Amino acid sequence: MYSILNQLRTPIAQRVIFIILPLMHIAGFIGLQFPPTQPLFKALVPFHLLSSLALMLLFHSDWNKSAVLFCVIAYIVGFTVEALGVHTGVIFGEYRYGPTLGWKMIEIPLIIGVNWLTLIYSTGVVANQWHRSGSVKALLAAGVVVGLDVLIEPVAIRLDFWQWSGNTVPLQNYVAWYIIAFGLLWLFYELPFRKQNRLAGLMLICQAAFFAAHNIAYFIE
Repeated sequence: MYSILNQLRTPIAQRVIFIILPLMHIAGFIGLQFPPTQPLFKALVPFHLLSSLALMLLFHSDWNKSAVLFCVIAYIVGFTVEALGVHTGVIFGEYRYGPTLGWKMIEIPLIIGVNWLTLIYSTGVVANQWHRSGSVKALLAAGVVVGLDVLIEPVAIRLDFWQWSGNTVPLQNYVAWYIIAFGLLWLFYELPFRKQNRLAGLMLICQAAFFAAHNIAYFIE
């Protein structure tokens, strides 16, 4: 296992990954936009989310206990707030998950914690150079995460990731996203591990471009 990981960290392998990640998002965009291929690519969404996170974490530069702890906490918090959100309607508003995000436990896709971890980690790394204060960086980066959710929501509804009661995304959702993202980002900056990852910025760009492109395509239909 260690030899495989070391091979994946070689300069050539990393250059290949820098090409693969955008191509994955481009292929996903095209596949989800065309009705004949949409069912197949919707089924691949969980795999896409998990493999994208795995590729990014290969570039993490400091796998100490704190880094592992953050990943575990981010996943658990992400899954837990979604479970509480769906079953109470108190956190984000009234919504339910569709089948696109794959296997569920207590009506919540298991992959949703991966989505939270990917967004928080990639944004946290990118925003690490924005200010000396961890709290200030968390405040700024949480705004970026909410901005991504603004792009995600119309696409998620269209592709049946989830559906909102009344077909309207409540303001409460974005407020909750900001508060939760700030808390996780504050933890990200407080825990003692290096916030360096060469793929994080590209991941953030790919995510934003992927959902922005879908929104543009829906607008011009």
